[in-house]
Amino acid sequence: MHQSELSPPATALMQGGLADSLFDAARHTPDLPQVARRLDASTTDWTPVTAAELWGEAVDLARGLVTSGIRPGDRVAIMARTRYEWTVLCYALWSVGAEIVPIYPTSSHEQVAWILKDAHCVGVVVEDEQGVMTVGSACATLPFLRHVWQLDTGALAHLVERGRAIPATTVDSLRRIVLPDSTAIIAYTSGTTGPPRGCALTHRNLASPCDTLLEGWRHVAAPPGEQPAILAFLPFSHAYGLMIQGLCLRGGILMGHEPELRGEALSAALLSFRPTYLYAVPFVFEKIYKNFLRTAQQTGRGTLFERAVRTAQDFALAEERRRLGRGPGPGFDLRLQHSLYEKTVYKKLRAALGGRVCGAVSGGSPLNRELALFYAGIGILVHDGYGLTETSGGITAQPVGREKFGTVGRALPGTDIHVADDGEIFVSGPSVFQGYINDAQATEASFLGGWLATGDIGRLDSEGYLTITGRKKDIVITSGGKSVAPAALEERLRVHPLIHQAVVVGDDRPCVGALITLDPEFVAHWRASRAKGETPVRDAREENELREEVRRAVAAANSTVSRSESIRVFRVLPEAFDLANGLLTPSMKLRRDAIVRRFAAEIEAMYQTSSRVPREYSTSEPSIWEDSDDVFR
Repeated sequence: MHQSELSPPATALMQGGLADSLFDAARHTPDLPQVARRLDASTTDWTPVTAAELWGEAVDLARGLVTSGIRPGDRVAIMARTRYEWTVLCYALWSVGAEIVPIYPTSSHEQVAWILKDAHCVGVVVEDEQGVMTVGSACATLPFLRHVWQLDTGALAHLVERGRAIPATTVDSLRRIVLPDSTAIIAYTSGTTGPPRGCALTHRNLASPCDTLLEGWRHVAAPPGEQPAILAFLPFSHAYGLMIQGLCLRGGILMGHEPELRGEALSAALLSFRPTYLYAVPFVFEKIYKNFLRTAQQTGRGTLFERAVRTAQDFALAEERRRLGRGPGPGFDLRLQHSLYEKTVYKKLRAALGGRVCGAVSGGSPLNRELALFYAGIGILVHDGYGLTETSGGITAQPVGREKFGTVGRALPGTDIHVADDGEIFVSGPSVFQGYINDAQATEASFLGGWLATGDIGRLDSEGYLTITGRKKDIVITSGGKSVAPAALEERLRVHPLIHQAVVVGDDRPCVGALITLDPEFVAHWRASRAKGETPVRDAREENELREEVRRAVAAANSTVSRSESIRVFRVLPEAFDLANGLLTPSMKLRRDAIVRRFAAEIEAMYQTSSRVPREYSTSEPSIWEDSDDVFR
């Protein structure tokens, strides 16, 4: 067993609930811009909302909730994208002691029905008519549900009007009886297997990582003298998104909301909001990098960009060695070259993100080390972290000034980690949840001697830095008995600009295989750059070249593992894994079981095709598809 050193708690104990921070800000810093909002989705103008104004909106809404019969301990679901109303609702509900049940807005009828029934929700807030229809189709099985409020028809304004007769002191009285260990959120797990389970998170659970991160990391979120600004675009239906909201409201950080994760919408919001700090998942950082590369190639600067990337990574690597006491730092020639690219390349890359980003956090899954070096080298140092729904978000983070790329950092102060002999990670600390509602057996099974069993596998080095190697349940065991952790291979594949997603398979198969999806934007750019010659000849040449590119990406991933762990067969799929087809969770994680079921025929065909390849060929290079297969068009 390998254990990290237990650190003392970083902050004073809470005395009340999460809503207190908004009330305190309105009293002590009423004119501080707390949120910036767009009154219309099509505009690029952001209107500041002060702490006093946000407090006023939350209290007025809370009065309407009281009039509607919402009482302390009642559970109200919010089924909406990341938008301004989410934050107002959050603090209004917490002000009256209610518990919030976040639901991802594209959840299926079955998922919505299960969550509303399992949590005994008395009300639900939806965005639009589609949300009303989804909830309405399940109403017959929901005896506790009394209210369905629709945001896009002015439901919140109607609630405010209804609550005019309730004095604001009533809300304040209800807020004061909320205790730190009262339940604030029932966060349902992503449900990669089986029905989702509701994690009961207290006000103290949610505040703990926020306060610790604010104490130790807030000073790096903006240049000295500037108010930090964070664009919240990750779903508030997930613990990571809620942690970002908590950081902003508890730390006096300006927060903007962006409901769309589509590339164009997110890019436009970054340019207009101009955040000083980014909170994202690896997928977003990978996509931004690929967009940089594609733009450079389209403008004829691909070679320059690639040289600038190598310089950035070399510079960041030298800096990492220096701060860890393992080297002198970048030499004169490297500093000179880096300075040149700073003026010609890196400054422009940061400008594409709004021009003010000075750092970032990556969570949800580990960030590729080479990608982290790239961002650090262009002036955006990414602090990789680790956490779960059951831990209210953050458990580890990269310590400021001692960042070690390729790891998820060290345990936050007040939190402890140990790694069992089989590699499973166990955690304890103030952010660990109360348990699963209505499932005492699952709660008991999640703890061992007071430690939460995370289900993740990893390792701690001699300095307490944690490296995540995968999920325990995701380990692939071939028919020859070889155990393979798929995460590292999949991460390596995704680094290639043409590859969008990858899922390693191979349970009870003779070798490891992979299902791959391609990045449609980069494939279109790749084809356009080769559109020469007559169509039949060109198409055949492109097809062969594209296959070779994918094959090289697989070979590059294989170079990081042993031969027995390497991908020997793979297939490129015409369909991406996304939320709409149920193959991704709201936190952008792969639903592996669902993917394997959906593409069972393709997996079978992949291994059947491999069995017909001559042995001397199949053991030297990864095999792909038969010539008759056309998966690119």
